[in-house]
Amino acid sequence: QVQLVESGGGLVQAGGSLRLSCAASGRTFSSYVMGWFRQAPGKEREFVAAVSWSGANTYYADSVKGRFTISRDNAKSTVYLQMNSLKPEDTAVYYCAARTIQAIVAFSTRGYDYWGQGTQVTVSS
Repeated sequence: QVQLVESGGGLVQAGGSLRLSCAASGRTFSSYVMGWFRQAPGKEREFVAAVSWSGANTYYADSVKGRFTISRDNAKSTVYLQMNSLKPEDTAVYYCAARTIQAIVAFSTRGYDYWGQGTQVTVSS
């Protein structure tokens, strides 16, 4: 069993920055892929970013590439999402997810077996 707890969401003006954190517990954090997803009102949950178990490989949705950075600290069992140059369209609930079944990175919600409760990010124009 894996527990994921996100933090760091909030209200920010367009052009600002936020850093989300996701603390994991319950299993060996360093052995699995971690991802961030987001869901805006009335829309499906979508992929934002993912990082390999070692942190050496990162992947981004085109909509956030160049503005967001995913990273992890295996010693602290934590994954981060640094969000810069935020836009109103980034407004959503952001979810941290763990993929424990395979070491290959996935880009769909179906590829992840554990989820956090989500943290709200609101970007005002």
